[in-house]
Formats: sequence, structure tokens, C-alpha cells
Amino acid sequence: MKFAIKEGQKVVCIGDSITDCGRRAEFAPLGNGYVKYFNDMIIARYPERKIAVVNKGISGNTIIDLQNRWEDDVIYHKPDWLTILIGINDLHHVLRKDPDWQKCAAEKFEQGYIEILSKTKEKLNCGIVLLEPFYISVDNSNSWRKMVLEELKTYTEVVRKMAKKFNTGIIKLQEIFQKQLRYNDSETFCPEPVHPNTTGHIIIASPLFDAFLS
Repeated sequence: MKFAIKEGQKVVCIGDSITDCGRRAEFAPLGNGYVKYFNDMIIARYPERKIAVVNKGISGNTIIDLQNRWEDDVIYHKPDWLTILIGINDLHHVLRKDPDWQKCAAEKFEQGYIEILSKTKEKLNCGIVLLEPFYISVDNSNSWRKMVLEELKTYTEVVRKMAKKFNTGIIKLQEIFQKQLRYNDSETFCPEPVHPNTTGHIIIASPLFDAFLS
């Protein structure tokens, strides 16, 4: 089995708080989440390879924020591989009707995703893996959590559409967590549905690592 990331290559992981995980503070430079565990897996399996993993997650980000910092945080670094995890903040802004929430609606989310992927394809020659936004809950009652789960379907569908349109890899995290929830309750993976604990982050890192195996 071959690992797609070669000696001397660079992987940039960009997203929101789930990617950030303190990488700009006490857990610099990779954070204490899935990006770190992904890097740890690379070291464990391929200790002889010098592979650079760069974390560019920023807590609270939406697709608009990624658009605004794409040149500095992605294009500038000239990655050989790029992973993107974004969307949960967008849908929360919509459901809460926050100021300017219309800018985070699903159609705007899609437009923003098209812009950053088009720019990436134009300026870089890198492999891309998209990670679907997720929400670690099975709540079917008349609740906020049910509303999030329903709205999330629209955003995950956009990510799947982008993967087909731009011929990228994709990791269906919502499906992965829903399968896990058949066997363990949500607190096994998170203190609340958005931000995973260590187990939850390992569940993200594992298929991300596997995405580079063929």
C-alpha cells in the first residue's frame, strides 16, 4: 500500500475551530485536534519522511473568512496537498439569524466554495481533500439540535457537489459520526455536538490519513 504524500511535501489543513484547536496559543503550531493526530500518524508510519503539516484553522470562521484569507493562508504556502473543513458556523449563523446571516446561506456557501477551489486549481498544482461539516447528535425531538441536523444536510450536499465538480477527495464525516453513534453515545466523542474530544478528533484524523493510502 502506497502513501500519496511524498518526501519533502507540504500539507495545509484549513478550517474553523475544529481545525484550529489552540494552534495559535498553548497548542501551537498544530493544535491538539485532528491535525496533530494526522501528523502523528504520518510520523508513526513514515518516520523517515520529512513531511510538513501546516494548520491554518481559525475559530469561528465561515466560508467568507476563508475567502478573505485564502491568498495568505493557502496560496502563499504553495501546499502539495490541501484539506478543507468548513460549514458548521455558516449554518449556525443562518439558523440564529445573526447579522448578515444571508451571506452564510447555502447558496452563498456554495459560491464561496467554488471561488476558493477555482483559485486553488488556477494557482496551485495540489491534491485536495474536502471534509464534510458534521454535528455529533441523533436528536429527533423538536429541538435546536434537530434543526441543525436538518440544515446540515444542505451544507454537506454542497461539499459533495464540490468534490465532484473539482474532482477532489472527500471524507463524509457526518456519515462516519452517525455510524459511531449507533454504538456509543455522543459524549464518547464530544462535550457538545460541534467540538470533538480526543476520541472524536481521532475519528476525523483516521479517515483523513487513510485518504492518502492507495
